[in-house]
Amino acid sequence: MNDKEKEHLKKAINKVRKVKVFYLHLAGYIVGIGLLLYNLYIVAGPYKNNIISLNLSIIVAWSVFIVIHGLNVFKGKRLFNKRWEDKKIEKFLDKKDESTTFWE
Repeated sequence: MNDKEKEHLKKAINKVRKVKVFYLHLAGYIVGIGLLLYNLYIVAGPYKNNIISLNLSIIVAWSVFIVIHGLNVFKGKRLFNKRWEDKKIEKFLDKKDESTTFWE
């Protein structure tokens, strides 16, 4: 392996690690938000408003952080890229041809 291939391998390993950490963060976020929402459901007592305010501020802040983390990990990647659009166009064009031949 030459230096260029080693550098490329290191970058690939780093990207995979970042995606893995993001998915772990996302799993923790889902569990944590679920617990916070359950806490909002069962909270009672004289400090109810303070607890609700704290829980809601945690939910909002964590949601902002998870979005920022996701944008940093997947920067430059679009959900619907040009290749996906081309595949869908071809698929619909093929379906149109099939539907016209079916009824003729």
